[in-house]
Amino acid sequence: MPGLRVVRWGTERLRVGPWRGDDRRAYVAPVAETPPASVAMVRRCCEVLADQGYLEVVTGALGRPEQRGFLDAGFEVREELHLLSRDLHCLPLAGAGPIRTGRRRDRDQVLAVDALAFPPFWRLDDAGLTEAVRATRHARFRVLERGRILGYAVSGRSGTRGYLQRLAVDPAVEGRGLGRALVLDGLAWMRRRGVDRVVVNTQMGNERALRLYQHLGFGLEPSGLAVLTRRLADRELTP
Repeated sequence: MPGLRVVRWGTERLRVGPWRGDDRRAYVAPVAETPPASVAMVRRCCEVLADQGYLEVVTGALGRPEQRGFLDAGFEVREELHLLSRDLHCLPLAGAGPIRTGRRRDRDQVLAVDALAFPPFWRLDDAGLTEAVRATRHARFRVLERGRILGYAVSGRSGTRGYLQRLAVDPAVEGRGLGRALVLDGLAWMRRRGVDRVVVNTQMGNERALRLYQHLGFGLEPSGLAVLTRRLADRELTP
């Protein structure tokens, strides 16, 4: 992925790169299927990023065990997220297609939909979309098209655990079942490949997304996720 690399310290690893194309803010996240980063690893990573000129670090969405090393290294909560999950024993019928595999030439339209669907802090750039697709060992990038792309979803799986990585629908066509169709398309793919449980997160306050997931059988987990931040320099950082 352009701009993204792995920082190693001993046996520990973290993925780092610019946050949403901003060369002042760094992005850091755990490497899939590795233990939570220690406070020593997080501090080392921050030293590397500060040496590279970054002014702030933003994490990916972290669960409670993953947060500990970052909080102990001086990070603070920037955003809290709902975490939901469901099993795949029974799925509702899908509809509202046509849905197809996303292609490289779709990315401009996909990112335009993403920019309409999310506030600035959460919007993806091209590198962020690649990160969403590559965050799990196996992924599915799908678009819903009716003359133009109206929505897209990225689903992933690792072993028997599934992840709904990203879902966005043009707000101009919300309420027509497009988000539901994209979610069910991803869930059906996961079930065919042996996934038994799926998780998804959504921002606090995104009631439309929360209602959609709950309507599709997802239940809130008792412990949510959080995006954390830490300043690396005293210089002013404007949005």
